[in-house]
Amino acid sequence: MTQPIEDYALIGDLMTSGLVGRDGSIDWLCLPRFDSAACFAALLGDEENGQWRIAPAAAPDSARCTRRGYIDGTLVLESFWETEDGASFKVIDFMPQRDTAPDVMRIVEGLSGVSAVGSTLRLRFDYGRVVPWVRRCDGAREGDRVAVAGPDSVWLRSEPPVPTWGEDLSTRSEFTVAAGERVAFVLTWHPSHEERPEPLDPYGALEQSVADWREWSSQCRYEGPYREAVIRSLITLKALTYAPTGGIAAAATTSLPEELGGVRNWDYRYCWLRDSTLALGSLLATGFLEEARAWRAWLLRAIAGDPADLQIMYGIAGERRIPESELPWLKGYAASAPVRVGNAAVDQLQLDVYGEVLDSLYLARSNGLPAEHHSWRIQLSLLDFLADNWHRPDEGLWEVRGPRRHFTHSKVMAWVAADRAVRTLELNPALPGDVKRWRTMRDAVHRDVCENGYDAERGTFTQYYGSRELDAATLLIPRVGFLPPDDPRVIGTVDAVRAELGRSGLVRRYSTEGPSVDGLPGDEGAFLACSFWLADALHLTGREKEARELFERLLAVRNDVGLLAEEYDPVAGRQLGNFPQAFSHVGMVNTALTLGGGGVLPG
Repeated sequence: MTQPIEDYALIGDLMTSGLVGRDGSIDWLCLPRFDSAACFAALLGDEENGQWRIAPAAAPDSARCTRRGYIDGTLVLESFWETEDGASFKVIDFMPQRDTAPDVMRIVEGLSGVSAVGSTLRLRFDYGRVVPWVRRCDGAREGDRVAVAGPDSVWLRSEPPVPTWGEDLSTRSEFTVAAGERVAFVLTWHPSHEERPEPLDPYGALEQSVADWREWSSQCRYEGPYREAVIRSLITLKALTYAPTGGIAAAATTSLPEELGGVRNWDYRYCWLRDSTLALGSLLATGFLEEARAWRAWLLRAIAGDPADLQIMYGIAGERRIPESELPWLKGYAASAPVRVGNAAVDQLQLDVYGEVLDSLYLARSNGLPAEHHSWRIQLSLLDFLADNWHRPDEGLWEVRGPRRHFTHSKVMAWVAADRAVRTLELNPALPGDVKRWRTMRDAVHRDVCENGYDAERGTFTQYYGSRELDAATLLIPRVGFLPPDDPRVIGTVDAVRAELGRSGLVRRYSTEGPSVDGLPGDEGAFLACSFWLADALHLTGREKEARELFERLLAVRNDVGLLAEEYDPVAGRQLGNFPQAFSHVGMVNTALTLGGGGVLPG
C-alpha cells in the first residue's frame, strides 16, 4: 500500500539522504550522492524495488509506529512502537556525517517489556532494477552480510550479532529486546572494487551525530516567533546541502507527482539558480555565514564560462550535463508514471536566472560577505549578455514545456539584474562598469513590463505579454523592488492572484485549466512556495492579520516531523511533489522572518 508522502521523514549525511516511512521502512535511498541511483526505490514502485523495514516481528505490512520525532536540534529520527503484548521499543534512524563511506544506522532500543522485532532488507541497486548477490563472508560474525552487483557493494552488520538468514531475495533478522537493551544495524556502501571500510561504532556515532547537529543548529541567531519551524526548516536545508561543494539540492527525490496518477513527475536532485537568492537570504538572516559563503562559492563556480551558456540548474557539484531518461520498470508513486531521472529543462532558456544570480551576489556583498575578486567580472559578462537578450521570449520560471513566451516575471528579473548592477556601482564607484548603460537598460525594461505585462482593465500584471492568465511569480514584484508595495498595480495583482489562483486559501503557480501554458495534461496542487510569497505580499501591502493567518495555515500543512513537499492538495489533505522541497522550506524561513521582523530580503 502506498504511504502518503507526508508519512515520510528525512535522514542524511550532507552528501545523500533517505526517506523513512511511518511503517518503519526506508523506501528511498541513493548512494553515495543525492543524484546517485537508488538502492531502495520502493517509494516509486513496490517492496521488490528495494526497502529496509524494521518493525514488530508480528506486525502486518499496514502497521505504523505510534509516534515519532526528531531529537531536538538534529536530523536523528526516533520512531516509537508498541507490540501486541504491550511491550514497547524505539528505532533510532540516522546517517552519521561520513569520513569515507556512507553509513545508514538503525538502533533498536527496548523501552518496556520484551519486544520481538523483525528486520527485512531488500537491496535493489540501479533504482530497484538489480538484485545483488548476498553472501556471508568467510570468518564473518552471525548477522554480517555483503551484497555485490557491478560497481556497488553494501555491507550489513549488527551490534550485537543477531540471527540472520536469506529468504525470498531478502535478508531477514529477528530478535528480542528488553527494556534498556539495544541492537544496532549498520548498512555501509562502498565501490565494489575497494576494500571494506573500517566499521564504525554505531553507539558512538549516535552520540557524535546528535552533538554535531546540535552544535550546528545552535548557531541560529533568530529568536523571534515560529523559531521551532525556522530551525527545522534550516536543518532540512542543511540536510539537502552537498557538503563537498556547498550546492543545495532542490529536493531529496525524483518523480513524486504533482498530481496523483499524473505525468508531472520530475527529478529535483539538482541545484536550481532560481533558489539562490531566497536560500542565501535565509542563511544570511539566521547567522549561517559559512553555509552562505559555500553556496555563493558553488554559484560562482557553476556559472563561470560563456554567459550565453548559463543554465537554470546544475548538478550538486556544478555538473552541466543532466540528461533526462525514463525508468519503465518502476510503476511510479501511486501509479504516477513515468519515473524520470535527469531533467531536460536544463537546456531551456530562462532569462530570469540572470536576475537571480545578480541579486544573490548583490545580497551577499551588501550583507558583509567579502567579495570574490573575480565575481564582479563574471557579473559584468552576464549583464552584457542580458542587455542584448532580455527582449527575447523564454520558457520562464516554471520551466514550461510549451512555446516560449514573453513571461512577465522573466522581464522583471532582467530589471532586477540591471538594478543591482546600478546599486553596486553607486555603492562601489571604484569598480569597473558603465553605470549609465545599466540605468538606461533598467528604465527600458521597467517601461516595457509596465506597458506590456500589465492588464489595466483588470488591474493586474499577467503571466506573459498579451495574456489574460495570471502567475503567482508576480507576487514577487514588491519584494524585489520593481514597484513599491503601496502601488495600486501591486495591490491589484495580489488581489487578482489570490482570487483567480487561490485554492482553499493557498495558491497555485498558474492555471492548468483549458489549454495550459506548460504544454502538459492534468492538474497540480497548490504550490507551497507561492503560498508563502502571498503571505509576504499581504504583509508588505499592510494586511498583517491575513498574512499571519495564511502563514499559520501553512505551518499546519507540515507533516508530523515538520517537513514540506513542493505542493499540497487542500481538498484531499495530501502533500504532493518532491519531498522534502528546499524551495518550500526557504519560503517557510523567509516568511517567518518577515513576520517576525528578522528577515534579510532581496530588493
